[in-house]
Amino acid sequence: MPTAPDPDLIPAPEACALLGISPATLYAYVSRGLIDSRPGPDHRSRVYLRQDVERLAQRKKAGRGAARGAAQSLDRGLPVMETAISLIRPDSPYYRGRAAVAMVRAGAVLEDAARLLWDCGDADPFDPPPGEGWPARVAAIATDASLPPLERAMAAIPLLAVDQRHSLNAAPAARRRIAATLLRQNAALLVAGTPDARPVHRLLADAWRPGDDAFADLVRAALVLCADHELNVSAFAARVVASTGAHLHATVCAGLAALSGPRHGGATARAYALFADAAEAASPAAYVAERWQRGDDLPGFHHVLYPDGDPRAAEVLAMLRDQRAGDPRMTQVEAVLAAAAESSGRLPNIDGMLAAICYVHDLPAPPALAMFAAGRLAGWLAHAQEQQALGRLIRPRAQYIGVPPEADPGP
Repeated sequence: MPTAPDPDLIPAPEACALLGISPATLYAYVSRGLIDSRPGPDHRSRVYLRQDVERLAQRKKAGRGAARGAAQSLDRGLPVMETAISLIRPDSPYYRGRAAVAMVRAGAVLEDAARLLWDCGDADPFDPPPGEGWPARVAAIATDASLPPLERAMAAIPLLAVDQRHSLNAAPAARRRIAATLLRQNAALLVAGTPDARPVHRLLADAWRPGDDAFADLVRAALVLCADHELNVSAFAARVVASTGAHLHATVCAGLAALSGPRHGGATARAYALFADAAEAASPAAYVAERWQRGDDLPGFHHVLYPDGDPRAAEVLAMLRDQRAGDPRMTQVEAVLAAAAESSGRLPNIDGMLAAICYVHDLPAPPALAMFAAGRLAGWLAHAQEQQALGRLIRPRAQYIGVPPEADPGP
């Protein structure tokens, strides 16, 4: 009995008709990551995600000019503001002109990336190290290992601001010292620990796999690679809050809240589930191929800004292969990577490789998100400081498309 066509997938002629474009333009949209395609019923043709096609069609209807450009800018379109913090290029994200991938290979730690992102020059905001222990009002929350990592951090950080006398200080040196303290406190909160003078990657690695130097080096690399990624959702949220003049603790909470969504940081948990589910299937390759052919996504694979592959993921994958070649769980990860490449042509992104680090080391999924949050905090704090130095409020306008106001009936 033939399978009913999936209403969420449409053939090329229908997609071209909806968009008013040629097949060549449709293929160009696919290659740019604007439209997702899947194998057709006969496995020779391609079908396209209806929601992607309809979204592009709506953009075309919006017309040309400033209004259309502004609307598209909110979804990885035209640049909306200037920054000196980071640049995305095919080979690596760049932090103030330095390639993050090259920094990892040179042995940089998160604190090095933070000093660069915060434009510290010769000053070191991490010296002296933080004092031991938590304030009394925070201790019960900060060390409660039963709480999820992000929720624990979001609950404790506003209370830490109460004891920070200079949280609204506009002096750059003061802000950087506060940022350095927050970076270490956040890392400790993510593992229900206590901040100390250890590098952040060591604090995290010792909580998850104490004494494993190779694992600690993977965490180091992941943190540096995750430190910033231009105006991603959580960085933009942090900038908006910072533009109001709020203290750095508030901007950090905004970033954490944005990261908690399933379409942002939550992608690590979905990628971990993909590895685990594929490993339990009779054939990982068949499982991944079937998932792709029925229109399900492959979490942890593909990045719109890196159509030829996420260089951050490639760096982590190379380290994993060097350290864990032949490990049964690494073999399972390799099977998923091969199946995804074969069925979809897609390569892993950084979310997928954070999940792979945890899966290969027999850890649960939450540490993958914790690594993302611990690293990305450096970038949020950089964006917050840059925005507050500008002294401008971020307040975009909306185009009203609702019910028109009633006409005034007059006297």
